[in-house]
Amino acid sequence: MEQNELYPIFLKVHALHVTIIGGGWVGQEKLGFLLKSSPNANVKMVALEFNDEVKKMALKHKVQLIQKAYESTDLDGSQMIIAATNDEAVNIQAYHDAKAKNILVNVADNPPYCDFYMGGIVTKGNVKIAISTNGKSPTTAKRLRQFFEEVLPEDINKLVENLNAYRKTLKDDFESKVEQLNTLTESLIKK
Repeated sequence: MEQNELYPIFLKVHALHVTIIGGGWVGQEKLGFLLKSSPNANVKMVALEFNDEVKKMALKHKVQLIQKAYESTDLDGSQMIIAATNDEAVNIQAYHDAKAKNILVNVADNPPYCDFYMGGIVTKGNVKIAISTNGKSPTTAKRLRQFFEEVLPEDINKLVENLNAYRKTLKDDFESKVEQLNTLTESLIKK
């Protein structure tokens, strides 16, 4: 059986410079995904044209829109890019340009040209769950996201806040704190 060897991380995209190349439906989908998870994401989009929904999201979230043909210099200052045009040659060129500049890159719907995938995300307050299918089935990730959105209680954030407050009252060393918190939360997984 193939193993998913991706390492999940949670990026502070409000503190990074993200460039999306493409302003059509796929660019819109990727922008929407970023902004849903991080409404203050620092995003620049480069495209020959932007659809109306992209323009609306850009106004609402202060996304910089640059209407022009893609050039490698559009990546200057970026730490992460998403190539989402309907032109595979442009997307692959953006991939090579990003790799030459040591920038993380995702080419939409083209797993061999991705350093990372944008999986399904469930958010309930401070709780965030990321779901990956190793780039194999975004539809499965979507269905799992919908499942977790249904089964996670709305008040799970209250639990997180209470445990955080309790953790701050503990004066022992790290190992002792972990042990105490593990004992306290053990009942959450008992059947």
